[in-house]
Amino acid sequence: MPTALTSLRRRAKSLHRNLRGASMAARALASTDHPLLAHIIPVRRCNLACTYCNEFDDFSKPVPTEEMFRRIDKLGALGTAVVTISGGEPLLHPELDDVIRRIRANGMIAGLITNGYLLVAERIQRLNRAGLEWLQISIDNVNPDEVSKKSLKVLDRKLQLLGEHAEFHVNINSVVGSGIAHPQDALTIGKRAIELGFSSTIGIIHDGSGQLQPLGEEERRIYHEMKSMEKRSFTRINAFQDNIAQGLPNEWRCRAGARYLYICEDGLVHYCSQQRGYPGVPLATYTRDDLRREYLTEKSCAPHCTVSCVHQVSIFDGWRAPQHAARILAPAATANELVQIK
Repeated sequence: MPTALTSLRRRAKSLHRNLRGASMAARALASTDHPLLAHIIPVRRCNLACTYCNEFDDFSKPVPTEEMFRRIDKLGALGTAVVTISGGEPLLHPELDDVIRRIRANGMIAGLITNGYLLVAERIQRLNRAGLEWLQISIDNVNPDEVSKKSLKVLDRKLQLLGEHAEFHVNINSVVGSGIAHPQDALTIGKRAIELGFSSTIGIIHDGSGQLQPLGEEERRIYHEMKSMEKRSFTRINAFQDNIAQGLPNEWRCRAGARYLYICEDGLVHYCSQQRGYPGVPLATYTRDDLRREYLTEKSCAPHCTVSCVHQVSIFDGWRAPQHAARILAPAATANELVQIK
């Protein structure tokens, strides 16, 4: 159980975060020329190797801290509302706390997605002091198997430590689909998260290209039961998954490259982790003209997309500014080598 002081700090920070979030939502409705969410990668290396994941390697060096600062400052200059640090495994970056502080210094909300393996009490307290505002761990099963080692059996003690020490919001995401052997594990994981005082979400794992994998009958049952356990919040704006669960496409306007930016370890802007290469422009030279172009660009991968964060930020603009197909430069293309988004 958290101490009384930790609980008080947690409530105070939650109130402050919610007020800032409401202000950012109002700004998002009033203006379309700034990113709402950016995922930034400080290190592509990971200490695990989940078979469905295509977002890691086992050898990359961390991005130098000064370069991370330049990228964060650029996101701040573009007016970005929220920056989520991802990977790879971001806790492998030796100066991660300074990266978080830099995000906060730019007035942006700081989030972190981690596999949780490296969390200990002292590390959680350092994240508190750095100003982290929310953290997510995705747990794939109750017992580790050949698909994923992100299991409740391994991570439950880490969750207890978060419950005792974290002053930031914690969300535990459980999953179904894409080779998960025991989909009923999602219910066990979700109930444990709620028991510890965290929020809980359910995700449908995409395939290697971020595309649709329809759920089986048992997976759909568990998906809907998990949905009934979720509390209302922005992270649970996920009605798009109802169609995915049935193998149906979604009609929506993907604002990736504008409202959502994925900044890879090389400092390039991509639509998302599953569409690396488009637009493939260095963040250092990314402008509001780039934001406006991508805001209006139709993405042909959108109907079967399962990348929830892009769906969530695009909700703010689903009712306005129809999109059109556009021919864009691939990262390695010259001005005379235009390619169509596939």
